[in-house]
Amino acid sequence: MGQAIGGLFGGRDKVNDLADAVLDRHRLLDQFLERNGLLDAEITALPVDCSFRRYFRTERNGMHRIVMDAPPSLEDVEPFIKISVLLNRLGFSAPRVLATDVLNGFLLLDDFGDTTFTRALSEGYDEFALYCLANDVLSDLHCRPVDEIASSIPTYTDTKLLDEAVRFVDWYLVEGLQLPITSQARDDYLEAWQYCLPVVREAPDSLVLRDYHVDNLMVCDGIKGVAACGLLDFQDAVIGPMSYDLVSLLQDSRRDIHQNLVDDMLDRYFGAMGRTLDRAAYMRSYFVLGAQRALKVLGVFTRQSLKFGNHRHLAHIPRLWCHTLSNLSIPELTPVRNWIGRHVPEDKRLTPDTRNRSGINVPG
Repeated sequence: MGQAIGGLFGGRDKVNDLADAVLDRHRLLDQFLERNGLLDAEITALPVDCSFRRYFRTERNGMHRIVMDAPPSLEDVEPFIKISVLLNRLGFSAPRVLATDVLNGFLLLDDFGDTTFTRALSEGYDEFALYCLANDVLSDLHCRPVDEIASSIPTYTDTKLLDEAVRFVDWYLVEGLQLPITSQARDDYLEAWQYCLPVVREAPDSLVLRDYHVDNLMVCDGIKGVAACGLLDFQDAVIGPMSYDLVSLLQDSRRDIHQNLVDDMLDRYFGAMGRTLDRAAYMRSYFVLGAQRALKVLGVFTRQSLKFGNHRHLAHIPRLWCHTLSNLSIPELTPVRNWIGRHVPEDKRLTPDTRNRSGINVPG
């Protein structure tokens, strides 16, 4: 068994290095807990998603806290600290940072509990009410002057958007489906997106949380207004088109949302934003970013499966294709639609069979 594991991970020495790294993180975690009077607390590991961060719940004398463990070589905790302070200053509910060890990548945070919007929906909470609350958070945020929130926050550049969009080619098509996409075809894909991206700027700029969907929203009982919605996973926030988070919410990669509810939420959003917002221009941006995001996530979910053995998100591939094709129907996305039609015909729009190919030796 030891020899087989050694071969998989590149030799016995590498296995030992990995074990040492894990033990070192445990030691550093214990030191962080001790400095914050939590070494004797009950510790529970929380589920992880598509990042290198780990989370633990501590309980001591009836007091609950969350510890974020973000290895500094893989994650930077400072953006989380900065955005948390900003969101709380603006009156939203983000976990406050109670203690830090930036050098080693540990944060002590407020604990918002376990009731994500996803769990609430599964337990019979009112879907319309939850989406109204999530929608109102965005309209409240988007009504703020961008100058009030833009200081030292990176911008969502076209370069970043292109880097994300090409994950569809590099991971979903080439690594996942193993389609023969040439370097010239890849360049043509990027050129098609470069032609389409100016449309996203037709929506005004605001703070973009970037992963705004029901898995990352929390029910905060006993709080009124937009603060009743707890916000998670915002460390990658940027200044960019405000349409991004709305399409992230209403074209959820992980759950189906009835079109009637989508229409109601769009009407509610534009009603709150007022007549000065050009709805037609905004919606063009919404659909272009919806296509960019869906294609990006096709690549992200494939990479998670291949590189880390995290296969559960592959179940969402058909839904992502539905979002993609719906968004690509607008004329502003004709170049990308034509590229998809040439290189990914309908019979190739599949869920990658990656389960026997996953492992740490996958490049990228």
